[in-house]
Amino acid sequence: MAAILKSPLAGRIVTLCVEPQSTVAAGDAVLIVESMKMEIPVEAERGGKIVKFLVEAGEEVTEGQPLAELQ
Repeated sequence: MAAILKSPLAGRIVTLCVEPQSTVAAGDAVLIVESMKMEIPVEAERGGKIVKFLVEAGEEVTEGQPLAELQ
């Protein structure tokens, strides 16, 4: 069953920390969101494979917006 990683707050995607199809462990940083000059890592809630990213580096996102699909 796939899980969707969502943005914890509004901001801008600074970097994608892993490639699509990469395997991650629970707590691994998947991407970084910048908000109010702070960089906040979005971590995998559980282990699995990043199926695809739903955003790109530099993109503005809103709180709760889906960012990546984890399988």
